[in-house]
Amino acid sequence: MAERKPIESWLTDMDGVLIHEGVPIPGADAFLKQLRDSGKPFLVLTNNSIYTPRDLAARLSRMGLQVPAENIWTSALATAKFMDDQRPGGTAYVIGEAGLTTALHDVGYVLTDQDPEFVVLGETRQYSFEALTKAIRLINNGSRFIATNPDNTGPSPEGALPATGSVAALITKATGKDPYFVGKPNPLMMRAGLNAIGAHSETSAMIGDRMDTDVLAGLEAGMTTFLVRTGLTTDADIARYPFRPSHVVDSIADLVDQV
Repeated sequence: MAERKPIESWLTDMDGVLIHEGVPIPGADAFLKQLRDSGKPFLVLTNNSIYTPRDLAARLSRMGLQVPAENIWTSALATAKFMDDQRPGGTAYVIGEAGLTTALHDVGYVLTDQDPEFVVLGETRQYSFEALTKAIRLINNGSRFIATNPDNTGPSPEGALPATGSVAALITKATGKDPYFVGKPNPLMMRAGLNAIGAHSETSAMIGDRMDTDVLAGLEAGMTTFLVRTGLTTDADIARYPFRPSHVVDSIADLVDQV
């Protein structure tokens, strides 16, 4: 195997890597400080589309983690970028929170339930039967179906929560139409993020806690991948997959000296 070039840019997942259930993971603050001090381009990624980058920057700051809003890349931003590239100035019916609606507004989309070109499903803690019924009828009438990310569950202090992938499956079952998922593991999200910071995949690394999203997305985007053991993935889980991360480390603390 050819030796990879030195890492000049870093992408890292947020939940399970930097924080766990709202608490910083030891070493996360030191890693982020090292990134800021190094001047190397970096992004904190999340498949969660609920919050805007400013919201997330404020939430992380309250936990003692300093990440500028411009260094946060969400599946909502990636979805808006994809839709703007595909059909600028379009219309969409959106199920989601401010992170998604703001991103779509910012690229010039009109949000409507009157014959929209797209139905866009994102993360929300308030999925309503009425909104899902409307989405199903619009898709049956010809609207294209897009979802921000395929995660079936999300974390909470009480346990797993149903997430976008699970709700998308409900809509698919009712319509027979599969959505186009923009977020991880779609390498589109990674490449758009790399482009946003002027980085190149062969000199970039992706840090994550999940094989099926973080590592797979980094692998398919051509990046060096690091899997941390601070999320839900165990060594036994790793062995089940036909692909492997470039490196497995105990936590983000082990990567501070590599920046």
